[in-house]
This record gives sequence, C-alpha cells and structure tokens, in this order.
Amino acid sequence: MEKPSVVQRRRHLKRHARRAARRVLPFLASLFLATPLAGPVSKSMASAQPNQRLHIPAQPATQLTAAQSFEQRLQSIYSSLGAEAQGLRYPVFAKAMTGYLNLQKDGKLNAAKPLLTVVDFDLPSTEKRLWVLDLAQKQVLFHTLVAHGHNSGENQATNFSNTNESNMSSLGFYVTAGEYQGKHGRSLKLQGLDEGFNTNAAMRSVVMHGADYVSENFIKQNGRLGRSLGCPALPMDLKDAIIEAVGGGSCLFLNASTAEYSSKFLNQDVAQQVLAGTVQTS
Repeated sequence: MEKPSVVQRRRHLKRHARRAARRVLPFLASLFLATPLAGPVSKSMASAQPNQRLHIPAQPATQLTAAQSFEQRLQSIYSSLGAEAQGLRYPVFAKAMTGYLNLQKDGKLNAAKPLLTVVDFDLPSTEKRLWVLDLAQKQVLFHTLVAHGHNSGENQATNFSNTNESNMSSLGFYVTAGEYQGKHGRSLKLQGLDEGFNTNAAMRSVVMHGADYVSENFIKQNGRLGRSLGCPALPMDLKDAIIEAVGGGSCLFLNASTAEYSSKFLNQDVAQQVLAGTVQTS
C-alpha cells in the first residue's frame, strides 16, 4: 500500500483540528456567558458582613449655648426696636441691656416703666446721642441731643468723674427718681448705682434738666453743644416729655469706651438667666 505523502498528512491534521475546534468552542462560549463579570469592590462594601445593611449615623442637631441664645435674643430685640436705623450701635445697646436685666433681677427698676435710656458719650455733642427705648412696645420713643459736663471735654467727652465739683459727667447705670422744680425748671433726680463711678450723683446734684445750650442753633453758632456741670442736659422743647416718660424708676445708662469703667451690673450670666426666664426678679 502506498504511504501518504507529507502534504497529505498535513492536510489531514488540519481538517481534524478544525473539527475539534467546532466541537469545543460552543462549550467555552456557554461557559463564558454563564459566569458573571467581576467588578471593582468598594472598601465599605468589602468590609460589610453578609446580609448586613450599611448604616450612616445621623448628625446630632446643633445646640446653642446659653451665650449664643442670649446673643440671638438681644439681636432680635435690637432689630425689633429699629435702633440701628436710629444710630444706636449694637455693642452699646447690648451693654445697656445687660445692665438693665441685672437691675431688673435686683428689683431696682419699676416694672411699670420698661424703659431704657441710653447716652453714648463716644459720639460728639453735635450728634444725637440719647435714646429712650420702650422695651415693651419695641420702639424708640426719643432720639435727641444731650450735653456732657464742662470739664469732660469740648465737643467730645473724654474725662469722667464721680467727684463733687469736678464738673464732669459720670458714667454708668442710674435709676430715675422723682421730679422737682429747680433753677433749670422741671428737673429729674437720678440715683447713681455704680460704686466709684456715679454714686455721688445726688450729692453733686447731677440731674436731668433742660437747657437752652442744647440745640441745633447752638451747634451752628459754636460748633458744639453747650456744657453742663455734669448733668445730662436735654433740649428745652423735649425735656418735659422725656422727664415725664422716664421718671419714676426707669433705667438710664451713660456709656463711654474707657478701660477705667467697670460695673457689677454687667454680669452676663445673670442677664442671660433673666432674659431666659430662669431667674426670678426681686
């Protein structure tokens, strides 16, 4: 029998390989399609246990501190009064309100007179620097000029004293007292409450009264207001209305930015508690 040639053997092997491939490829294809494709595994998922749901803890609600809550309330009162539009700076208002609340806690104020009178001696005498605030009705009752003491300065008050015959203004918290008729006519007595700063007010006859030198005309002629002997003197056309409104146990605060002044009535902890209603007033 004649042996096949080399060429014939190669052709036979190729046909055998093609038939084997046709039998194997369908099996490989079905195996490939049945196997899920692998994807990247996230770190959080990889660490989770089977059947365990991932839980993201809720963030706790932000709690305001007592100081932050107090600040918010003061800002709200300041805004409702419209005090900024009337030129009363917030830091001065906040200081005055802190003292008011301390005095309220000590029972030194007339509950029927929820008024706060603020004088800001950081401002020159040519500007309206007295405000009478009605804290119950949330309104500014008066905003006007006010004089400082003769020896406190020219247009700007820079020196203050509690000494008799110093002819200077005295800083701090006062409570208004009764009226009387004096050399300036209708006048209002003031009780100074800050030891070392204004407690000699009665002895010095530091009172609230009207004066002709507290006017726009005086400013035009002299470049500043006239000056008193230490009294917070008022314009003549407003003095009766202001004295009647604030007399009889309301709070008066004379402010100036000086490191020398301090007051036990600027206790913010007490003020926070009173405003929050957690401390009973006397």
